[in-house]
Amino acid sequence: MGWALLGASSLLLGAFVAFAVPIPRTVLGFILAFGAGVLISAVAYELVEEAVTVSADSYAVAIGFPLGALVFFLGDVAIDRRLKGSSGGGAGGLGIVLGAVLDGIPESVVIGASLLTGETASVAVIVAVFLSNIPESISASSDLLRGGWSRWKVLLLWAIVVAASGLAAGLGYVALEGATGSWVAAIQAFAAGAILTMLADEMIPEAFEYTEHNKTVGLALAFGFALSAALSFAD
Repeated sequence: MGWALLGASSLLLGAFVAFAVPIPRTVLGFILAFGAGVLISAVAYELVEEAVTVSADSYAVAIGFPLGALVFFLGDVAIDRRLKGSSGGGAGGLGIVLGAVLDGIPESVVIGASLLTGETASVAVIVAVFLSNIPESISASSDLLRGGWSRWKVLLLWAIVVAASGLAAGLGYVALEGATGSWVAAIQAFAAGAILTMLADEMIPEAFEYTEHNKTVGLALAFGFALSAALSFAD
């Protein structure tokens, strides 16, 4: 639970940054792009690759990945419909929050389950989770504030997500003891599907929108990917 809380705590850090510093839209777009690169690397090397490695069933990843994508899609559509007819403020931010939940909680379950082997948690995984949470939180918090949310309400939202991540790690440690690798793989694939859909629907389009379609957004994304990949290979 402690490792998961450490990784998720950067969600609160990102919110405080959004509160303290008025971030120009262009800079926010580059932050989003960098974070998207970090998350794409995490999907490739920390979720899908490991899911394929530990799975004893070839269908675990094939089922978990599209299920995670579908759950995010339905949740995102529900958010849009709920806000339709109102000012619509914060819709993009809530979509990113949903992505953080659907990625962070399954990932925390896996972190807890990984300790059943008696090994310590992967430093690369914890650092990747910590780094990827910061741009997600900065962007979502900024969007929610522009949508009329109070700072306390934004902080409460992130605090709930952080607490849920910690509890999910404890649940993974207790509930998945003796579970087959296929269950762990399905959970990892679910998180990967949810986060990849969120990147395509929310973070990457917003990065281009905020920077007025500046082509260097691609460079920021590539640098984020390279940093996260380096951490994965160094572990």
